[in-house]
Amino acid sequence: MRFKRLFCYSSFLLILPAMAFSQKVTLEETSTGFDFKSGNQLVLTYQTTMAGVPDGVKSEFSKSGFIHPLNSPSCQRLTRIQPPDHYHHYGIWGPWTKTTIEGREVDFWNLGDGKGRVDFGKLISKKANKDFAEIVVRQNHMDLLAPSGPQLALEEDLNIRVWTKKTEHFLIDYTTTISTPLSSSVMLDAYRYGGGIGFRATEIWDPSNSTISTSEGLDRKGADGSFAKWVIVQGVSDAASGRSGILFLSHPSNRSHPEPMRVWPEDSNDGKENVFIEFCPIRHESWEILPGKKYTLKYRMVVFDGELSTNEAENYWKEFSKK
Repeated sequence: MRFKRLFCYSSFLLILPAMAFSQKVTLEETSTGFDFKSGNQLVLTYQTTMAGVPDGVKSEFSKSGFIHPLNSPSCQRLTRIQPPDHYHHYGIWGPWTKTTIEGREVDFWNLGDGKGRVDFGKLISKKANKDFAEIVVRQNHMDLLAPSGPQLALEEDLNIRVWTKKTEHFLIDYTTTISTPLSSSVMLDAYRYGGGIGFRATEIWDPSNSTISTSEGLDRKGADGSFAKWVIVQGVSDAASGRSGILFLSHPSNRSHPEPMRVWPEDSNDGKENVFIEFCPIRHESWEILPGKKYTLKYRMVVFDGELSTNEAENYWKEFSKK
């Protein structure tokens, strides 16, 4: 972790001047995606190119259209992609899982099954000013089982906005709008995984050194399947405070708000490298996506080092809920 942290900065020698005099967020397009930087520090990367897979892993597990890395203010990497237990996990992302299209069951999440996938399609817009930097991208949800060949089943316009750092925390908005170009509706079937915003955490976190807490006062043992306005995920890190984490906020306008959650139990993955959470609006009730209509889900991430209290989380949610 300490070795990797040095490379969160574009120039190690510029860390002190950047941190002291500028926290403006800039946006840089690279050969693999878009880098958001606060001063000279990398906050996150949205990847537009296909991520290569390890030797011996099916090429179907390659993917674009996800956030990784996401770093804390002290440059701790908090996300992970392609863990050996779930090669289809990609940092921060949100594909739908059990989906019915024209009578067929299509899965956009489990890439290895070859039924569906979600990838970066195109850049719609980008902007950077004194208050924030943002991109809006089109992500294509492809139905690979259509009789006439792969077809576009859902169009997703994803807005990622990183706000200028005015406190010790990073604020990141993640707004997704979905629609279908098909003449028939798409049913996002009720299931424990799908949509919203998902997070696969750094491999160093497990139940022994990380915690999960929700707005309803639940911890990791009780959060799965519950409803929440917000959830804090935090654990050990190489930050000076010894801990880092993310507060995920669900907007009151979201479907099924307070939103249902998927939280991996403590014994999942043999109790190792097993921190995964997701806001899952179809956890308990299916959602029909009608032709000609658009549906939006709004989330905010508060990325921090140290500890974030429940009172702070509630205040962040109240502020976000007014927007």
